[in-house]
Amino acid sequence: MEAKAVAKHVRISARKARLVADEIRGYDYKEAIDILRFTNKAASSMIINLLNSAVANAIQMNEQLDPSSLFVKKIYIDDGPIMKRYRPRARGRASRIRKRLSHITVVVSEIVKKAN
Repeated sequence: MEAKAVAKHVRISARKARLVADEIRGYDYKEAIDILRFTNKAASSMIINLLNSAVANAIQMNEQLDPSSLFVKKIYIDDGPIMKRYRPRARGRASRIRKRLSHITVVVSEIVKKAN
């Protein structure tokens, strides 16, 4: 069983958020939360909230589910729209500032135990 959570128009560039997402891909829920809690990046708090939301979605679908039996199956960050702003420069000119947004998707799944 899979559960998904999506955050759109998150105010961080996708390149910076992918650094954090690559750290937790494949880890179980508790360990991923611990890694994110001690990661000194702005994207880590956003991903913690989204990971908690994905786990809550999984529990909502199956109430007997134990959160410790979930792991991060997929996490990917896509580029979102770019907000364009302008900054005054010398001699009456202006230069463009591009404020990048991103869409973050987290998919959690249950750990399947193999029977011998």
